Parts: sequence; structure tokens; C-alpha cells
Amino acid sequence: MPTKSQRLKRTQVVAVVFLTIAGIVNYLDRTTLSIANHSVSQELHLSGAQIGLLLSAFSLAYAFAQLPVGALLDRFGSRVMLGLGMLVWSVAQLAGGFIQTLNHFLAARILLGIAEAPLFPAGAKVVNEWFAMHERGRPTGIFTASSTIAPMIAPPLLTVLMLSFGWRTMFIIMGVLGVLVSIGWYVAYRNRDEVPLADSEIAYLNGNDKAEQRPKGLSFAEWGSLFKLRNTWGMIFGFMGVIYMVWLYLTWLPGYLENERHLSIAHTGWLVSIPYIFGTIGMAGSGFIADYLLKRGMAPIRSRKWPVCIGLLGAAAFTVPAAYTPSTALAITYISLAMFFVNLASGSAWALVSVAAPRHLVASLGSMQNFGGYLGGSFAPVITGIVVDQTHSFVNALLISAAVAFAAALVYLFVVKEVAPATSSSAIETQLT
Repeated sequence: MPTKSQRLKRTQVVAVVFLTIAGIVNYLDRTTLSIANHSVSQELHLSGAQIGLLLSAFSLAYAFAQLPVGALLDRFGSRVMLGLGMLVWSVAQLAGGFIQTLNHFLAARILLGIAEAPLFPAGAKVVNEWFAMHERGRPTGIFTASSTIAPMIAPPLLTVLMLSFGWRTMFIIMGVLGVLVSIGWYVAYRNRDEVPLADSEIAYLNGNDKAEQRPKGLSFAEWGSLFKLRNTWGMIFGFMGVIYMVWLYLTWLPGYLENERHLSIAHTGWLVSIPYIFGTIGMAGSGFIADYLLKRGMAPIRSRKWPVCIGLLGAAAFTVPAAYTPSTALAITYISLAMFFVNLASGSAWALVSVAAPRHLVASLGSMQNFGGYLGGSFAPVITGIVVDQTHSFVNALLISAAVAFAAALVYLFVVKEVAPATSSSAIETQLT
């Protein structure tokens, strides 16, 4: 087997470091409204349902931007599309510090959602381009762990910024940070087709998969043909359950601790970090589990699908007692375990993307999965807000989330199947033609 060159190692490190930093900034920007939830609602006189609408405005825009963004990523590459996306979402985040009305805030959140859309499909594409199949799980787990690292550090970091300078300045500071990261990404990263690779480097990256040795442009017919595959639909509907629970906790966990458990804003800022420590372990560990199962002889898609199913079932199992326990300490414990499992499922789902499509279609498939996830997940903040307004409790909202996660596990189990006769780009391309 060809060995990995020093240039490939450097490229991989640069790619994963910048993807992880971009992901942290991405999720910090998403989390600002959750942290400022109470302050924003007081200053702008917003109800729980209206805050839920603001939170869902982002995720709906994010969801519907996924489909065109995936095709654009496969056509123009991650360097330009992710760099441009970071720049625009950072400007939208900065603008959030100047809004005066609900409609202004809605516009800023919608633009934020559209511009953040390229990040995770771009990450899946970058991993597919610069890592051999047997090593794709680990970098996927590392960069997707940004989605739990950011919420872990966000409560203390953003709470300190908000209490020190106000929520508006907090938005502005985060926007400026994102602009700087976008410039760094564009300067440091190169798409695979922009780098003249040696034959040994190509052989290392492609392995025995001959289809990957033929660089191809994306056609609309190929993009549309992904919808003919049962795995595409399994990943779309299954990811809905993953993101529904992820988005519920991301958007409402601070409010849950303040309203249901009667904790102060200062205490909430630190306690929210605990579940995300467990979530980070689950997310980062997902990639190592996938690569380990693949090394042990499990087929590529199956090595990703089983951790997704186990993660969803575990997340549902621990969310139920979290809803009913009268103990705040036990609630944090159960939610922490639920976060571990749901993020194990989330990281494994993105690792699945990197082996379920040929290189020139990876971003498209990833964006389709993310479209489904955030289309379903966008209902979580609104449903939760309505349930809390009507019942003055989070119990039913948590039970709904557990039921959705359980249903999603069944979708992955029975709909997503190994590609026959072999899980390779050539086998998948055969199905597409």
C-alpha cells in the first residue's frame, strides 16, 4: 500500500484545523441567541413562541439552502464556497447586534442560516478529497465535534461577554471573529484539483477505487439521480431525528434550566457546558469507532450505520427520565448521557456521507442529508416554544424529542443498506446510471 507523503499530512492537518475552527465559530454564532434568549425577549418584548420562531427561522433557511449549496460545492469546490459562506454569515451575525424589531431579527437569522449552509457538506467533501477511505472516520469525528465544543464553551464564554458588554456587543464581537476566520481559510486551503499531486499521492488517496481516479464535473442529472437511491432517503429522514434532538437542546437547554429548574443565568452558563462535554466525547469518538469497525472487516456503510442507530436509541432512552426526574443533578446527568449518544449518531451520520458517494457527489449527498435534518429539526424550537407556553413545562417537549429519535433509529436500521455488490464509488455510480 502506498505511504502518505509529508505534503498530504500537512494538507490534512490544515484542512481539519480550519474546519474545526470554522465549525466552532459557526456554532457559537448559532448559540448566541440561545444564550441571550431571556435578555432579547425582555428587551424586544417577545413571547416564547416568538423566540421559537426566531430560532426556527435560522434552521429553516439553513435547511432549504442545503440543496443548492451541495451542488455548488461539488461544482466550485470548498475553498470558495466555504470562504464566501463564512464571510456572509459573519456579516449577518454582526448585523444582529444592531437590530431593533422582530422582523429585523428574522431577516438576520435567515441570512445567517443561508450562509452557514456550506460548512458541513464542505467538510464531508474535504475529508473525501484529502483522506483515504480507511482514515475518513477520525477527521470527520474531529471536525464535527466542533458542533459540541462550541456549545460547551459558549455558555461561559458568551455569558461573560453578554454580562460584561451586553448581548448586542456579543453579537458584534462574534461577527468580527468569523470574518477573520473566513480570510484565513481562503488563504490557507486548496481544493484537491488545485494541487498537482504525485502518482503515489493519488494512489494513496484513491486506493483500489478506480472511479475515484477519474476527476469529474457535476451534472444536474447526476445530482438529481441521488434521489433515486433508497440510502439517500434513509439518510434524509433518519437525520431528521438526529437534528431534532440536537436542535432542541442547542436552542432550549439554557431556557430549560432557567425556567424548569429555576437556575440563575450565571449558573446556567456553566451547567450547560456539562452535557456538551459528553456530546464532544460522543461526536469525536464516532469517527474512531467507524474506522475501528471498518478495520475489523465491517462494510463501510454498516460501520457508520450501526453507531447511528445505537446513538439514537441511547439518546431517546436517557431523554425520557430527564423529563420526569425532580432532581436537577439527575436531569443534568441524563441530559449529558443523551447528548453523548445523539452526537455519536450525528458524527456517524457525517462519516456515512464520506463513504456513501463518489468524490464529485459527496457534498451533494451531505447537503441532502443536512436538508432533511434541519427541515425536521426546525420544528423543534417552535414545537418546544408552543408546548412550554401551553403547559408551562418542558416534559412533553422532551418526550416528543425522544419519540422522534426512536423513529429515526428505525429509519436508519431498515432503509439504509450496504451498496451491493461492493461499497465503492464505482458500485454507487453503477446505480446512478
